[in-house]
Amino acid sequence: MGYQHIDVPPNGEQISIDEQGQWHIPLQPIIAYIDGDGVGQDISPCMRKVVNHAVDVCYQGQRKIHWMEVFNGEKAAQLYDGDWFPQETIHAVRQFKIAIKGPLTTPIGGGFRSLNVALRHEMDLFVNMRPIKGYSVLPSPLKHPEKTNIVVIRDSSEDIYSGIEWQAGSVEAEKMLDFLCQEMGVTRLRFDQQCGIGIKNISKEGSQRLVRYAINYALEQKSDSVTVVHKGNVLKFTDGAFKRWGFALAQNEFSAVPHSNGRWLEIPREGLAPLVIKEVIADNMHQQALMNPEQFDVVVTTNQNGDYLADMLTAQVGGIGIMPAANLNNEVAFFEPTHGTFERIAGQNSANPTSSILSAVMMLRFMKWHEAANQIEHALQYTFLAGELTFDLQEEPHNSTILSCSDFTQKIIEHLKHS
Repeated sequence: MGYQHIDVPPNGEQISIDEQGQWHIPLQPIIAYIDGDGVGQDISPCMRKVVNHAVDVCYQGQRKIHWMEVFNGEKAAQLYDGDWFPQETIHAVRQFKIAIKGPLTTPIGGGFRSLNVALRHEMDLFVNMRPIKGYSVLPSPLKHPEKTNIVVIRDSSEDIYSGIEWQAGSVEAEKMLDFLCQEMGVTRLRFDQQCGIGIKNISKEGSQRLVRYAINYALEQKSDSVTVVHKGNVLKFTDGAFKRWGFALAQNEFSAVPHSNGRWLEIPREGLAPLVIKEVIADNMHQQALMNPEQFDVVVTTNQNGDYLADMLTAQVGGIGIMPAANLNNEVAFFEPTHGTFERIAGQNSANPTSSILSAVMMLRFMKWHEAANQIEHALQYTFLAGELTFDLQEEPHNSTILSCSDFTQKIIEHLKHS
């Protein structure tokens, strides 16, 4: 199809998915990108620069990414007569399959809905994946942040993301309270006046497709375990059902058998130890992940629990400035940094591009371009070890060199050849 403001690179090739669900990545793929708002304009070009250099170093011209800009947020509003969320961006991402974006403006308390959440909903990107990895040389409240290496796979379609609310004192809230108390026999509401009401939903289909994705990912990555995190001790028919449906899927689709402890499952693997399917109550998970993070590998959980857990883990290992993310389904892969737009430093060339760069590493691994992904990771770690940091990563200034966004990027590129 033709596009109003999107220019399709003439020499690139389109990514395809066959009838068996296998992705086919050409040697010259077209990848869509959104620069983003605020510091997105600073960090996104740096990310592409690092990726281009790594691809050149690794493949010597045999592979190349053809970048295609698509629009969302403030830039889209300027191009599309005030439309922050143009539909042709959605069509383009669906057509070209893989995209990466910078941070987008998120209103608080009013205005348009979160563009990040809207993108996930519009394309049913039901997997939010956040690999959280610690580095011993970066500031952390932990003595050994390097022990944290956990991939959080969080639902991005249900729970509070599709929740329904009625404002306290509204006609709708009063109707719902009357219905609950009079028709459904609810007696546990301690305060039933001026009471806001919220409903969240967790479905069998949504739960099982997420757990299926997590188990397939763990098997592909040769992970040791998948931990199902839930609050089923209290919310038995939502969080509790998430755990039950997930375990049933592991047994029915992956031939999981009972673990020797009687509570977990395990999936036999040829030539490897079984993949262990664990389960942990959400509040205990936060404690265990703080004290003994090395016992966890892949974690799969509901939307709200995953939001809390991923942010807590991120705080343990250096903050959102170094944490990447991906939003995925079986037909689209969308990668993004985990932080916001940081308007106060936008345009100052001081932002940390690491989250965006590591999101690109996730993208390259998804494409099976592991050589380029490894090069970037090694170069980034070399840069950290050399004490060449952006301002947000400094702990003892006399032991490090504080660099601008562009200078930090250049150091990574220089280290690509030596990593």
